[in-house]
Amino acid sequence: MNKKFIVNLMLGALMLTGLLQATGGVKDLTGAGATFPYPLYARWFDIYHNETGIQVNYQAIGSGGGIRQLLNKTVDFGGTDAFMNDRELAKSPENPILHFPTCLGAVVITYNIPGNPELKLTPKVISGIFLGKITRWNDPKLVQLNPEVKLPSQKIVVVHRSDGSGTTFVFSDYLSKVSKEWAQRVGKGKSLRWPVGLGGKGNPGVAGLIKQIRGSIGYVELAFAEKNNLPYASIKNKHGKFIKPTLKSISLAAKVNIPPDTRVSITDTEAPEGYPIASFTWIIFYREQNYGKRSYERAKELINLFWWMIHQGQQYNENLLYGKLPAPVIKTAEKIIKSVTYNGKPILR
Repeated sequence: MNKKFIVNLMLGALMLTGLLQATGGVKDLTGAGATFPYPLYARWFDIYHNETGIQVNYQAIGSGGGIRQLLNKTVDFGGTDAFMNDRELAKSPENPILHFPTCLGAVVITYNIPGNPELKLTPKVISGIFLGKITRWNDPKLVQLNPEVKLPSQKIVVVHRSDGSGTTFVFSDYLSKVSKEWAQRVGKGKSLRWPVGLGGKGNPGVAGLIKQIRGSIGYVELAFAEKNNLPYASIKNKHGKFIKPTLKSISLAAKVNIPPDTRVSITDTEAPEGYPIASFTWIIFYREQNYGKRSYERAKELINLFWWMIHQGQQYNENLLYGKLPAPVIKTAEKIIKSVTYNGKPILR
């Protein structure tokens, strides 16, 4: 056997041994949940693997799935765009589940009509479409808002999520705030009884259906609309301004008081220049990490990952159309991560 090959093989083995020793023998971490931040998470976890040797396996199965898998203790962490409510948190009374946000994103209204012009939409029109009351693109309400656009007489085909979805929660949370009829008839949640429409799985599924179906309209995270070259509407906010979803308008929407547990809705923002369907997305995990025969080394690697996400990871957000966490939110997230324990003792000191 070639001596140079043997030397390289030995050096590689030594490097691998050193890496495993540095990470306490932990090679990978697992997570599952929201599709909303998946383009960012995929980029983050690839970079993190290159920097640390830790492989983070994240399944984008929807926020509902992420919450279920965390409660079933089959993953190290979950991802959700809908913060867990008190009833869900009560399912783990002995070991509290914590949240921290990772980025800001926007749910956009996207569509497929001739020329794909940039439309203006109001809360009343959006709720009317998704309630099935506005059924054609040349409805007078749409024409009045968009006089410069030649809207077709085509039938509107509504597309929505078919799975338990944080994106659906954000969208329906917004509609419940701006439409009494929506709040009474449909309400908000990760899964809804939709009045009309076709279902697609995940943000990719909804974007794919809209690309295929002429006359369709639906809601996806901004990055998925951009990736699929889909147009998206400017939406009238509560100050009467039509706001396009941009990094600036998304960040402005987050200028609100953040509670200590970070569970807060920022839809229908009070910010005059803020985009009205913006949201944080969260990582969820257990405060006490000594459960299910988990090792201290695994818990430590998980906390190292979380710390990286809210610090070094933030530099990659904006290139993928996600807003960076505001400084006050990072400070709150730091406190949450520092509160995590193993055998009752803080992991980060």
